[in-house]
Amino acid sequence: MKPLESSIKIEVKTEYIEEQSSPEEDRYLFSYTITIINLGDQDVTLISRMWCITDANGHYSEVQGAGVVGETPTIAPNTAYQYTSGTVCETPFAVMEGHYVMVTKDGREFKALIAPFRLAAPGLLH
Repeated sequence: MKPLESSIKIEVKTEYIEEQSSPEEDRYLFSYTITIINLGDQDVTLISRMWCITDANGHYSEVQGAGVVGETPTIAPNTAYQYTSGTVCETPFAVMEGHYVMVTKDGREFKALIAPFRLAAPGLLH
């Protein structure tokens, strides 16, 4: 039996929201769309999240809370759950990473790791 952590695949797509950003005020808004895919053989419920965000100035912050976007979704085997959220940074570049705490129907809790991903305003990286 494979570990529960490996039964969850997480895909991330990011976008810079230029019309809501204000570089002269050090305000850069990014959205991120997360797709959580259950490759396992039983339902899992996302009960909480923890994000670590590090901006280009080295400023580090943590965000923790129940569920995502006000929901604690249950994801059936071979299905996916997708949501979009956002964050405001003081620099045009930042890195986010973290984990979701998931629980199986029989009460086993595990962390699904979210690999580091970049938030970057266009034209910064070549």
